[in-house]
Amino acid sequence: MKALSCLLVVACSGDPELKGPFTDAFERAELGGDWKNTGGPYEIKDGKLHFANAHNHPLWLRKRLPHDVRIEVDCTSFSPDGDLKVELFGDGETFQSDEAVRKDEIYVASGYVAIFGGWRNSRSVLVRENEHEWQFKPGSVPIRMAPRVEPGKTYHWTITRKGGHIDWLIDGQPFLSRDDAEPLFGKGHDHFGINGWEAAVTFDNLRIEPL
Repeated sequence: MKALSCLLVVACSGDPELKGPFTDAFERAELGGDWKNTGGPYEIKDGKLHFANAHNHPLWLRKRLPHDVRIEVDCTSFSPDGDLKVELFGDGETFQSDEAVRKDEIYVASGYVAIFGGWRNSRSVLVRENEHEWQFKPGSVPIRMAPRVEPGKTYHWTITRKGGHIDWLIDGQPFLSRDDAEPLFGKGHDHFGINGWEAAVTFDNLRIEPL
């Protein structure tokens, strides 16, 4: 079993709470003050967020999420590896250290992680904190092997949390869902982040709305 990576876990309690709809169409040159880059190669080009080789250095939104929320975003992978990923209800700070990346250690996030086409486009999961939760708790983690990410195709995601229930739709169709008896929320579990491993991807048309 691979060792778990060391993480920086510092709650961003000073970030403002998101009390109304937030949108970002990335129609500008720089990321700006709404985003915290933990070390990934994120850049805006042609009205979209572009990156590759993020190596689990998320781009965190500097807004605190409400408990019940709807998140919509368009995303595209240009790699046969797929690997489209966002983090939900994280701490707004956590990332994988460069040493842990070099050692290929397991990434333990600070919230939920939705991954479409992870592990070289072999599976999609909705995990709580540990990306490899599906290996440690077989049969109890939302997972599917198909469909796989089609390189160059743009997907519209809608992720909704109400109470302890998370629903994830792709292009309007149910994809994965999860019920959590003790949902992550509050200090250290109230941020949204965009993340990735090695695939070249884009994200666009982000909308977050309290419910």
